[in-house]
Amino acid sequence: MKKTSSLAAAVGAAFLVSSVSSFSASHIAPAAPAGRTASPAGAKVYIISPKDGETIKGPVKVVMGLSGMGIAPAGIDLADTGHHHLVVDASAPPLDKPIPSDDNYRHFGKGQTEATIKLAPGKHTLQLVLGDKLHVPHEPAVLSDKISIVVTE
Repeated sequence: MKKTSSLAAAVGAAFLVSSVSSFSASHIAPAAPAGRTASPAGAKVYIISPKDGETIKGPVKVVMGLSGMGIAPAGIDLADTGHHHLVVDASAPPLDKPIPSDDNYRHFGKGQTEATIKLAPGKHTLQLVLGDKLHVPHEPAVLSDKISIVVTE
């Protein structure tokens, strides 16, 4: 009886390891070259609102769109997901490092898809960059077109 119990335990343990391994392989984001998270072909991030060239009374409501991927909060490791970062009046960040967090690089790590931001009156540029669980742009990077807006008081 003891041999049967040991055998059953060994088979059960092997099944558990196999199940965990197959879960991990199918639900964890794949690695990309140089440690960056892979993005699927055709993934696209875009600014729904405001529109390029629009003049807006502040504060500015920014609505963010994404196709070909899903949104997940920072720290969550799911395949084909990321979270938004809004680049304000700056160039896209380095693509092989975590995106900075300051007035020019605004993080939406809780998975937000819209935000109201305060901008000084005048001309501004906005661009979205999708970041992975660690705020690093994907490979290939998922960047929106840069738009220009004018903010009035």
